[in-house]
Amino acid sequence: MSGPSRRDLFRGLFGRTKPKPPLVAYLPSPPAGEGPGVRGLGSQHTPHPNPLPQGEREQVRRFGRGVPLPVLRPPGAIEESAFLAACTRCNACIEACPHDAITLASSRLRGAAGTPVLNPADAPCRMCDDRPCIAVCEPLALRFDVPAKMGTAVISPLNCLAHRNSPCSVCVEQCPVEGAIRWENSRPTVNPSTCTGCGVCQYVCPAPQNAVMILPEKSRPEAPPRDPD
Repeated sequence: MSGPSRRDLFRGLFGRTKPKPPLVAYLPSPPAGEGPGVRGLGSQHTPHPNPLPQGEREQVRRFGRGVPLPVLRPPGAIEESAFLAACTRCNACIEACPHDAITLASSRLRGAAGTPVLNPADAPCRMCDDRPCIAVCEPLALRFDVPAKMGTAVISPLNCLAHRNSPCSVCVEQCPVEGAIRWENSRPTVNPSTCTGCGVCQYVCPAPQNAVMILPEKSRPEAPPRDPD
């Protein structure tokens, strides 16, 4: 019986008796004809039966295991630890959203599991004027007196069609927040002070490799004191 091949040794597969952690199931395989599948597993790799939504998958990819994951919350969310303490997981905000933009965080997002999050690559926040998600939040984890900023969009020049001299202005045209994305030198540029992180730009981006990432807001305001009854 022959020993392990050099390829197996380099890939670290020799002697492996346990499957790789499920994290690799959320890393996209390269396009056809551009090499093996996820981390060299090729066609032998079976996708996880319950894959993360794209927005959560990007967070896991960027921050890995053992590191707290920033979470993209609905508008009006208070500071994260206070949000987790206040949120009752009642799903009222999810049911109130007319655009199905709010969903439940999966168990793979650790302490945030079961709480409302946004996955704008699948369904962005449309920045409703009346903020129905906030209106129904009885525990005040979402509040009208907290800024609606959820995060900040970042555009990758490597993937953006306009940055690569191809005609495209979709993100600028579709952005629901005036001044959040503007044209500079025939290219879209995000204004961080105006951008709310709603994710519409990410959702509509037509680039083969989506050029937009939404970075969740890290320092949201603490919960203001409740009004006396």
